Amino acid sequence: MKILVLNGPNLNRLGKRQPEIYGSTTLEDVNNEVRAEAERLGLAIEFFQSNHEGELIEAVHRAADERLGVIINPGGFTHTSVALRDALAEIADGAGFVEVHISNVHARETFRQHSYLSPIARGVIAGLGTYGYRAALGYFAEQS
Repeated sequence: MKILVLNGPNLNRLGKRQPEIYGSTTLEDVNNEVRAEAERLGLAIEFFQSNHEGELIEAVHRAADERLGVIINPGGFTHTSVALRDALAEIADGAGFVEVHISNVHARETFRQHSYLSPIARGVIAGLGTYGYRAALGYFAEQS
C-alpha cells in the first residue's frame, strides 16, 4: 500500500512557528521519522505540503485516482475548507484518510474545535505531537 502524507498551511514553519504549541521538530524531521516507520512497516510513502488550498485538493484528486491512503494535517483548512472536505470524500470511499493534528485542538480556541473533515475521516489523531503521523501510518499498515 502507498500512503500520501499531506500537510496544509503553515506546517512548513514547524520548528519555528509557535514552538510552545508545536514543538521544535521541523517538517523535514517529521517526514524523516515517518519515512523510517513506513520502511519498517513495508509501506510506500510520499509527502506533499502546500499553503495553497487548490494544490492540496489537486493532490487529493491524484491520491483518489491512484487509490492511495492519505494522512492529512490540514492545518487551518480543517476549520474552513468545504472544498477540501469534498475532495477527501472521494478518498473516504476508497483507501480512506486519517486526520492528524499535532496539538490538541479540543483544548484550544473554540473555532479550532470544529473540523469539516473529521466526520468522513477513518480516524482523527490530535494532541500526540508529531507521533500522530506515525500512529496514522500504523493504522494503514494494519489495513493492508
